[in-house]
Amino acid sequence: MSILRSTLPSTTSRLGRVGAISATLAFVTGCATVQTPNPNDPWESYNRTMDKINYNVDQALIRPIANTYKTLTPRPARTCISNMFNNLGDVWSAANSFLQGRPHDFFNSLGRVLFNSTMGIGGCFDVATKNGSKRIPNDFGTTLGVWGIGSGPYVVLPIIGPSTVRDTTALAGGAAVGFSQSSPITSIKNVPVRNSIMGLYFVDLRTGLLDAEELVNDIAIDRYSFIRDAYLQRRQSLINSKLRDPFDDSYGDDLPDYEDYDDFDDEAPVNP
Repeated sequence: MSILRSTLPSTTSRLGRVGAISATLAFVTGCATVQTPNPNDPWESYNRTMDKINYNVDQALIRPIANTYKTLTPRPARTCISNMFNNLGDVWSAANSFLQGRPHDFFNSLGRVLFNSTMGIGGCFDVATKNGSKRIPNDFGTTLGVWGIGSGPYVVLPIIGPSTVRDTTALAGGAAVGFSQSSPITSIKNVPVRNSIMGLYFVDLRTGLLDAEELVNDIAIDRYSFIRDAYLQRRQSLINSKLRDPFDDSYGDDLPDYEDYDDFDDEAPVNP
């Protein structure tokens, strides 16, 4: 038994290394070569391959979890959970509005947080939206864009999906210094509680994309190109909206929205 215990870790380690090498070789050899990539997508060969890998993983694992969650969780409970996570998102939006020098947006988002956290019982009910205070989508990638940093090439990240070099840098940098939308969750010291909330956060995000995914699959001739163009268009529109007059209340009106979230009375699109 002692011999078995001593050899098992090394054997497992070797198998792990072999598996990783095999996966890498399969990925490299599976990259489809694109002769004339889109100017905004010079890494299209890699991106298409990663998009296909992400899609297969999603369909095999993540989407079934989201469907099960949607089936088993009552709609009012799902809406409450989404609203609470969106309330955290408003704190993130307010912080980025402050960094962008948009006091009007900053105070509006902060007001939403205070209103929903009190009258909305911790954010379970989005009473701010029902009283005419629209959510203001914002993130650190947008902040970098407002500061004049170019988006760089389009890139598909493992699991996460569509991004750009600028947005990837914002995502990685924010996570490294604890400045991100999920930072209030990751700062929880109780590991089981933190991991459970983080898991619920990602399941909620994926569940909100189920209807949009069906729409894309129904209307898109080339799913990859459709998602890429929609992502780049929305990101640029979001930055353009932040470069307007800070007191212009039309922020976000021209942004294409590809995400559907449940509401008690109807389907109301919001920003995760």
